[in-house]
Amino acid sequence: MYMVIRKYSKVRSVADAARRARSGVGEILRQSQGFRSYHVLDAGDGVGIAVMIFDDRESANAANAKILAFVQASLPDLDLGVPEIAAGEVLVNIEPNGSSGIK
Repeated sequence: MYMVIRKYSKVRSVADAARRARSGVGEILRQSQGFRSYHVLDAGDGVGIAVMIFDDRESANAANAKILAFVQASLPDLDLGVPEIAAGEVLVNIEPNGSSGIK
């Protein structure tokens, strides 16, 4: 698995950005090969964090490029700025059903 974390530091309304991104980003992700999950959290003080999980790096990179283009084109009034991005292979995965994986 491959994870991409995007951190936006000066969002006027994380809740509004998440709500508005849900349909656009959601549609892009649902159509993306290798997509597993997407999460957005409000870290407070105008910090919004988006976490995406994919099967592999190639799938994540392809979807991430489309998402960044969507955000820049569709959400300019939210002044999201350029996100700080961290990405890499998932080394440990623990699920509630007792399954886990370690790379």
